[in-house]
Amino acid sequence: MNRKFVLTFARQFGSGGHEVAEKTAELLGVPFYDKDLIALAAKESGLSENLFEGLDEKPTNSLLYSLVMGLQSGSSTYCRYGDVASSDNIFRIQAQVIRELAEKGPCVIVGRCSDYVLRKSENLISVFVRANIEFRTERIMRLYDMKEKPALDHISKTDKRRSSFYNFYTNRIWGSADNYDISISTDRCGTDRAAEIITDFTKDIVDRNC
Repeated sequence: MNRKFVLTFARQFGSGGHEVAEKTAELLGVPFYDKDLIALAAKESGLSENLFEGLDEKPTNSLLYSLVMGLQSGSSTYCRYGDVASSDNIFRIQAQVIRELAEKGPCVIVGRCSDYVLRKSENLISVFVRANIEFRTERIMRLYDMKEKPALDHISKTDKRRSSFYNFYTNRIWGSADNYDISISTDRCGTDRAAEIITDFTKDIVDRNC
């Protein structure tokens, strides 16, 4: 598999989408990027990682919040009004990093509207990972040692944030089948099998287009 494909993952919270993406990257033998994007974007821009983390996948234009996050980091970077301390500019910086990673070669990227950012790339393969609410609730309760109601609230708020972020920056509907090459339910097949299916799907597409 020598082609420069890029595999993007969007995921419902609690579906195990991050785990599926990471396992898929391992099976394909390609770099995996999730939170790494924050460090790369911070390095690219010279801004604090805390600033990127504070606005990560959040559709907010709160300048005050951005400034507070920058000050808390202890960074000497000073962001003035109209400068880069806004979610729009943070998004643009991350989008540029995503494009640069896609140019370098095969990789797996999680979240941050990466499927939309790379929508014009002929080498894009986009994935959405979902699961029913029972599967996700049980998983979050186990992973975060939560009771059922807090777990359900956490799932609802996280999905709403991800959906709002995606819809805000793409004018698309998060999770809509039209936006992805493949959608897979981990409650039906588990995370290991999901990674294997996506790996086989990717290899088939790449081989057909070589």
